[in-house]
Amino acid sequence: MLLLHSLPPREVPTVRPDGRRPDELRDVSIERDFTDAATGSALIRFGRTIVLCTASIDESVPRWMKGSGKGWVTAEYSMLPGASPERIRREVSKGSPSGRTHEIQRLIGRSLRGVCDMVALGERQVVVDCDVLQADGGTRTAAITGGYIALHDALTRVVQAGGIATHPLTEACAAISVGIVDGAPVLDLPYVEDSAAEVDMNVVMTEGGRFLEVQGTAEGMSFSREELDELLGLAEGGIRELFTMQKLLLADPPPRRD
Repeated sequence: MLLLHSLPPREVPTVRPDGRRPDELRDVSIERDFTDAATGSALIRFGRTIVLCTASIDESVPRWMKGSGKGWVTAEYSMLPGASPERIRREVSKGSPSGRTHEIQRLIGRSLRGVCDMVALGERQVVVDCDVLQADGGTRTAAITGGYIALHDALTRVVQAGGIATHPLTEACAAISVGIVDGAPVLDLPYVEDSAAEVDMNVVMTEGGRFLEVQGTAEGMSFSREELDELLGLAEGGIRELFTMQKLLLADPPPRRD
């Protein structure tokens, strides 16, 4: 297993409760192949937030895609009961996933499909499961960043086994949260900042510098175009660091399993 830690922070003034600078990521680590059973997996940590991402291959596609010559990538997301100080009820006991869960897993699926060539994938489906072991803000962005690693390794193993001629992933993707807290733009919000933010935003980008998704909400006040541009610039800087980590982690292919 390879454990990768975040890059050294940049030099800017400290203003945050945890001592980080406004443009500094939390301590980030990604452990590749965390499980043996899944075709691809990664355990990703952003500070106290921990998410297990696994990718499973199904050699068929949903009924509505049969005969299309294209594959499908989808995602499921859940928070384990002990992920927060107050126990979270398993959604299966409620009968169906919450609206929040639906929103998050659709976001993860859209983000990963945005960097996958579905024709090259062929008529097979990949399900990326993202289970939050501990939540302290940024669970959906951690799930996307770690989910990409799990998806990459799963598809690499299909290529290694001769099931696909060309790797379907066209480029990397990663995500991060940004926001305005006490009037100041900040990167990678833990719960204490996220819950108090005047503006909360999640940004997903491709390695080529294009946006896959931007989710921004004025929680306590409206924000200007200038502030929006500043938040997007802050997010891009953090995501660039994540791309560097992903690239270093994936420099060597995963061990074959065929």
